[in-house]
Amino acid sequence: MITWEPDELLPGYYACTLELPELISDTGKPKIATLVRGAKIDHPKFAVLMVHGWNDYFYQTEFAEEIVRLGGACYGIDLHNYGRSHQDGELWGYTEDLTDYDADIAAARHAIRVDCGEVPLVLYGHSTGGLTTCLWANRNRGKLAGLILNSPWIEWQGATLVRQLGQPLVGMLAKTAPTRVLPNTGNGFYQRTIAHWNQDPRYRHPNSFPVRPGWLNAIFAGHAEVAAGLDIDCPILTITSKRSLSDDEWDERMRRADTVLDVEQVWKRVPGLGDITTLVKLDDAVHDVILSQEPVRKEAYRHIERFLAAIIPTR
Repeated sequence: MITWEPDELLPGYYACTLELPELISDTGKPKIATLVRGAKIDHPKFAVLMVHGWNDYFYQTEFAEEIVRLGGACYGIDLHNYGRSHQDGELWGYTEDLTDYDADIAAARHAIRVDCGEVPLVLYGHSTGGLTTCLWANRNRGKLAGLILNSPWIEWQGATLVRQLGQPLVGMLAKTAPTRVLPNTGNGFYQRTIAHWNQDPRYRHPNSFPVRPGWLNAIFAGHAEVAAGLDIDCPILTITSKRSLSDDEWDERMRRADTVLDVEQVWKRVPGLGDITTLVKLDDAVHDVILSQEPVRKEAYRHIERFLAAIIPTR
């Protein structure tokens, strides 16, 4: 049963709880995901499912409204252990295998079909959600009309060699102490660049969720899979900032750069995702491109509009 209720966070939006019986939390209860949308769209041409990144949840309503303007229905999912879906006793954002999110995406796809019928589905992933959606699309050929990636975390920052050298140690810790909290080098600078957006500090923590070996090992495994080459069968649009900026001291230029990922590391992985890939580099974009300054957001929306016009069949 799909039951939509007014969303507790976003006025004019609705949420439904998706039970995931195949995923049981340490408390013994099934994990849940939460699907959020605006008012129901009659006869949409397509649907977009948004998958958020690390230390995040769905609140990007401006993007959702752009999708509606283009004739689509837009849904944001809070994955299990995140945002609206987090339950008492669960570790924030924790997983030891990115395929666990197959359950969330399957439940969301079912709810979207109930809502919209059999319309083309476009999957959207930001940052860690970009890694998750790439791997899902690679395993689920024939199920997507397109894939939109917003600064996807598809390779480690700095150098691939750092990931390769660190993976054995992280793998060992993932076996012996998977939930032990690792030292966190986060400085909160990225949060400072997007703090003016209306975020709930219960769900987007001021610095970051605790990083744990079991989760980091899952990320490394995903990066290695991407590095080996994927074979995604739908068209892919990747949008990133044109530059990264990382420093120990705050710099006002960080408001116009990706302060989380090394975008050049992302760029080198894009051609290996599939046969039809488009890469867009935007001046002055921050890590979540659709939270950048207004001119940057509008440019991003134009690229997304052209991409959707090319992949969605006209009726």
